[in-house]
Amino acid sequence: MATEKLGIRVERNPPESRLSELGVRQWPKWGCEKSKFPWTYSAKETCYLLQGKVKVYPDGAGGGEEDFVEIAAGDLVVFPMGMSCTWDVAEVVDKHYKFE
Repeated sequence: MATEKLGIRVERNPPESRLSELGVRQWPKWGCEKSKFPWTYSAKETCYLLQGKVKVYPDGAGGGEEDFVEIAAGDLVVFPMGMSCTWDVAEVVDKHYKFE
């Protein structure tokens, strides 16, 4: 089941059939070490985290304790085009991604 918070859609542990339907395993891969950095999505991005844990803080969300979305290994995530945010990477990330 997918949930949406602060404009970010997260589907936790989707079945392999869903990943196959989307062609996730054929998408390019990207990874990063533990870090914190700003990012702006110039296109809609769908990604599937193979490993890692990240807190994503959308700009303008208020900056409070609940103004982030946590994503982790096994999550299928959709970021909307135009979103600016800060990624706070707590565990090394490895993900498949696709821009639309």
